[in-house]
Amino acid sequence: MANVTILPVRKVEGVIEVPGDKSISHRAVMLSSIAEGTTAISNFLMGEDCLHTIKAFKQMGIKIVHSPWSMVNSPKVIIEGKGLRGLKKPKKELYLGNSGTTMRLLLGILSGQDFECVLSGDESLSGRPMKRVAEPLALMGAKITTKDDGRKTRDEEMYPPLKIIGQYPLKAIRYKSPIASAQVKSAVLLAGLYAEGITEVEEPSLSRDHTERMLKAFSAKVKTAGLAASIEGSPLKSPGSIFVPGDISSAAFFMVAASVLGQSSVRLKNTGINDTRTGIIDILKKMGARIELSSIREEGGEPVADITVYSSRLKGVLIEGAEIPRAIDELPVLMVAAVFAEGKTVIKGAGELRVKETDRIASMVGNLKKLGADIRAEGDDVIINGTGLLRGATVDSLGDHRTAMSMVIAGLKAEGKTTVLDTACINTSFPEFENILHKLV
Repeated sequence: MANVTILPVRKVEGVIEVPGDKSISHRAVMLSSIAEGTTAISNFLMGEDCLHTIKAFKQMGIKIVHSPWSMVNSPKVIIEGKGLRGLKKPKKELYLGNSGTTMRLLLGILSGQDFECVLSGDESLSGRPMKRVAEPLALMGAKITTKDDGRKTRDEEMYPPLKIIGQYPLKAIRYKSPIASAQVKSAVLLAGLYAEGITEVEEPSLSRDHTERMLKAFSAKVKTAGLAASIEGSPLKSPGSIFVPGDISSAAFFMVAASVLGQSSVRLKNTGINDTRTGIIDILKKMGARIELSSIREEGGEPVADITVYSSRLKGVLIEGAEIPRAIDELPVLMVAAVFAEGKTVIKGAGELRVKETDRIASMVGNLKKLGADIRAEGDDVIINGTGLLRGATVDSLGDHRTAMSMVIAGLKAEGKTTVLDTACINTSFPEFENILHKLV
C-alpha cells in the first residue's frame, strides 16, 4: 500500500501527453481478438485494468504480444484475431482484478460462445452490480448466475463471481435500457454480433460511444440514430492498426489543476475529444475556465485534439441531466474544482458514482470535508459551497483510483501538507500519473 504526500504549489505549467484512453484500450483488445486478421494497437494504456483484459483473452487462446508495462512512451499491442467463434474455454476462471469494464463487456462476448466459464475479481469488483448487464443478455439466451448462488441483496442484485453459459446463436432483441450506461449498451451490442437479426439498444440519454465507433472500424453492421444503437450479427475484419487517443479522463486532473492554480498553463497533446466524453470541458467552461482546442483531427474514427488550459476564476454551477453520463468519471475532480469556485455548485442525480470502484460520492464528500470543504450529499446529489480554502490533512482513497488522484490535485492548493493513503490503486488506470504531475510543478 503506497501513500503520497503533497505540498502546495503556486502553479502548474508545461506540455504533456496523457496515456491512451482506458475505455478504448479495453475495446481494442476485445474486438481485435474476435476479428479476423492481425491488429496492431499503438498508444495502448498499460494499466492494470487493461492488462487484465489482455490476460483474459490469452487464457481463451488468443495470441497477444505487448510491450512491457515500463515502456510507457511507446506502448504497443499486437493481436492475432481468431474470429467470432475462435475463443476457447479457459482452463480456469477468468480473474479480472478491479476492472468492471472488462467483466461487463466480456459478458456480452461470452454470451455467444459454446462454453461456460466463471468471471471473478478483487474485493471491490465483487461488490459491483452486474444485474444491469445480465438481464438483457439473458433475454438473448445466455445463462448468467452468481457462482454457487453467491452474494445477493434484498433486491436480488447480482455480484461477482459470475458463471456464464453461452448460447449460439443468440436471439436478437430490442432493449430499452433504464440507465445510460456505455457498459450495458456495449455488452448488448457485442452479444448482438452472435445473434440472428438486428439487436438494438436505446438509452434515456447518450452514453459514451467508443464501442459503436470501433465496431464500425472493424466493418461491423452497426448503426446509430439518436439515443439508439443497433447491430446485425456478422463477422469482424481487422482494420490492421488502431491508434488509442490520450484519455480525457486522465487529462481531467491536470485540467482542473491548471484552472484553479494561479498563473498556470498546461497543454495536453493528442487527447481524445469524443462528444460523449467531453462533459469535463463543457462543465469547466460553464464554470468560467479558459480552455482552447487546437490541432483537431480524427484518428481511427475518434476525434483528437491538443487541449490547452489556463488558470481562471471559476464560479459555481448546476450539473445535471445529460451532463452526468458525459462526465461520470470526471465528477470527483470536478468536486475539487467546485471547492475553489465562487458560489454554490450542485451535482444532481449522480447515483452512478455510488456503484464505481467505491462509493465515490461518499469517498469524495468525506475526504474533502477532512480538508475543510463545505460539501454535503443529499441522496444522489452533491452540494458544494466554494470557499477557496482547504487545509492539509490525511485522507484515504478507499482503494479507488479516481478518488486518489482527485485528492492529490486538491492537495496542490491546500494549505500545509496533505497525505493520501493507499494510492497504489492509481495503477489501474494511470500508472504514470505521479511522474507526469512532477513535470508540471
